[in-house]
Amino acid sequence: MTRRTIFAASALALMIGAGAASADTWRYAFEEAMDEVQGKFAQKFKEEVEANSDHEIQLFPFGTLGESADIMEQAQSGILQFVDQSPGFTGALIPEAQVFFVPYLLPSNEEQLVSFFRNSKAIHELFPPLYAEQGLELLTMFPEGEVMMTTTEPVTGPADLDEVKFRVMTNPLLVESYKAFGATPTPLPWGEVYGALQTGIIQGQENPAFFIESTKMYEVTDYITRAGHNNFTTAVMANKEFFDDLSEEDQTVVKNAMSAAFDYIIDYQDGLTEESLEKIKEAKPSMTITTLSEEERAPFKATADAVEAEFLKIGGDDAQAILDQMKADLAAAGDS
Repeated sequence: MTRRTIFAASALALMIGAGAASADTWRYAFEEAMDEVQGKFAQKFKEEVEANSDHEIQLFPFGTLGESADIMEQAQSGILQFVDQSPGFTGALIPEAQVFFVPYLLPSNEEQLVSFFRNSKAIHELFPPLYAEQGLELLTMFPEGEVMMTTTEPVTGPADLDEVKFRVMTNPLLVESYKAFGATPTPLPWGEVYGALQTGIIQGQENPAFFIESTKMYEVTDYITRAGHNNFTTAVMANKEFFDDLSEEDQTVVKNAMSAAFDYIIDYQDGLTEESLEKIKEAKPSMTITTLSEEERAPFKATADAVEAEFLKIGGDDAQAILDQMKADLAAAGDS
């Protein structure tokens, strides 16, 4: 029996047990801990659903039911009703979702970023049918914070990433992005990253500051580089058959809870990045945190066109339409 099969069987046992106790128990898995951004979002969603219906939400943080691939399989099969997963992992299922890894596509301005996620036609109109083809109901996407590189050596330009084995999610476009940056991209499951940095198998990884702090990635790296190249995006989905079978009233409860959780998590993240960086410096005063200047970012930005062209090759049938609509949505967000 494989590890994935064991996790699925365990999850099925949970489903059967929960179902016996209450037909109104819904299961929701995510890729982070309870006190991290996805966990805070999930708890707010749970609070809203339980306050406005007779349903109960069971939450399963990272590791409870396996790695990212495991919880996605469980959501598609109906073992889980809800799953929160980054497009970094769903890119294999939905190639168009890899668009979120074109460097410097998303804005660094927070107001523009939030406006984009609230109002994007690409997110709210073009992506849902693509998720539906995979048995998933796309409920929302939201940003989790500026992505930063953590490395064992300083990084001020692409030359500093030469021959650096850099952990990336199993996402073809993210691999291409770090190749363009000059690194040697190395896909690894998250559970193996700390040990791989500790033993020197890899020399770098990327994540938002809160995640670097909470997972103690600073213990096994010495430099944090803010290149401004991306903001971590995640998506909350429901099993589509489950969602379609809900009453109109219950669908409204779910949608309203998602909306409330979105507003909550945007407010929750206000100041979180700087607070997390301060905690890292307190825990490890020797940690060097560098914000690259516009001049230093220029060589990284110069790779964006090549990565975008690669996205159009590997991003699926709707890649061009998705990219065009996202750019239009971002422009509209900037104007607003």
